[in-house]
Amino acid sequence: MIAKKVRVNVYGMLADGLYSGYANADTIKNKSAYIISKKPLRDFMFGVVIAVVTLKGAGEKLIVAPEGEIYYEPTIREKLSALRNAQVEKISCLYEKSCGAIVIHKNGDRCRILLVRNHNGRNYSFPKGHVEYGETEEETAIREVKEETGLDIRIIDSFREVADYCPFGKIRKRVVFFMAQTMSDKVHIQEEEIDSYIWVNLEDAHTRCTYDNDLRVIRKARENIDKLA
Repeated sequence: MIAKKVRVNVYGMLADGLYSGYANADTIKNKSAYIISKKPLRDFMFGVVIAVVTLKGAGEKLIVAPEGEIYYEPTIREKLSALRNAQVEKISCLYEKSCGAIVIHKNGDRCRILLVRNHNGRNYSFPKGHVEYGETEEETAIREVKEETGLDIRIIDSFREVADYCPFGKIRKRVVFFMAQTMSDKVHIQEEEIDSYIWVNLEDAHTRCTYDNDLRVIRKARENIDKLA
C-alpha cells in the first residue's frame, strides 16, 4: 500500500497537523488512516500513503499525506506520540533519510578516506545511518560515524552532497553526505552493522566504490580537499 494514491474521508483533527479518517482506492476500502498535513483539512482529501504503521492493540493503520509533502519516520513517530496510548510496534515508510560522512585522515601529505562495508553488502561506501527525531543532519552524521567506527569527527563547512534514489522498489531514500576530518585512524567497527573497513586514497576509492552516487560524492570531495587543515 506504500505510495498508493487514495481518497480519504476526514473525520476530525486529533492533534496539530494530525487527523483521522478512512482511505479508499481501487484496492483499498474504508481503511483506517491517520493524515498528516501542513494545511487544515475539511471533509475529504486526496493524498499518498507515506507509511504503514502497526500500533499495539490497534492493528495496522495507514499514514497519508497530501501529494508533495514529505515526512520521514522521526516526524511521523513524533506526530503519533500525541495520541494517547499509541505504541508503535512496526512502521514502514515511503520516505527514508540518512546522513553520513566522507571521513578523511591526514598524515603529512598523505590523505586517505574511510570506506566501510555493511552486513550483506557487496560494495564499500561511507559510514551513514538514519536520522533520529530532534537531530540536525550534522548531528546524525557525527553520531553514526562514532557508532559505526568509533571515530570522533569534525564536520567541514561548505560541503553537503545529497543522493536521492529508490533502493527497494517504491521506497524513496535520501542520503546527505558531509565531509569530515578525524585526527585518528584507529577504527573500532560496530560489529552488529559493519563487516569490514579500509583506508584508501581518493584515487583508489574510485575502484572500491561502484555506486554512481558514491563516485559523484568522491569527485566533489576531491574538489574540497584543500580546505582541510
